[in-house]
Amino acid sequence: MVANHNIIMLGIDPGLQKTGWGIIKSEGSSLQFIASGLIKTNAKVPMAERLSTLHHGLIAVIDEFKPHEAAIEETFVNKNPASALKLGQARGVLLCVPALRGLSVGEYSANKVKKSVVGTGHAAKNQMGMMIRILLPACGEISEDEADALAVAITHAHYRSVIKT
Repeated sequence: MVANHNIIMLGIDPGLQKTGWGIIKSEGSSLQFIASGLIKTNAKVPMAERLSTLHHGLIAVIDEFKPHEAAIEETFVNKNPASALKLGQARGVLLCVPALRGLSVGEYSANKVKKSVVGTGHAAKNQMGMMIRILLPACGEISEDEADALAVAITHAHYRSVIKT
């Protein structure tokens, strides 16, 4: 386990079409933006290939930024069972990759992430993006998926000590 003073965290917003990722550094109560991006898959290729794209994309992020811990957003129940199953498969890959790299992985509900960052569990997407730019001004203009991933990392920074004890 890394000392509490200088932790690099990977936040993941899982998706089959595009997965957002964000890297922050937590030093005590201070947060610093490191990087963010998207891993996109091609909807025209077989599912196995799409999952492989997610796998290799997340490995590349972990290998480049060397986070100490990771966190991922839990999926909400989808009305379309086929969509829920596909997202579950993507999320499974995205959970497995950091674990295979030896990282502990925190899991947080969307409501917990929103409440942690905005103060209410039913915040709109634009509120999340605005708060991320306030908390991490160096992030600049980022996609909603990147903002969500950074929000997951911020949530993990707030709750990780509770999980570790």
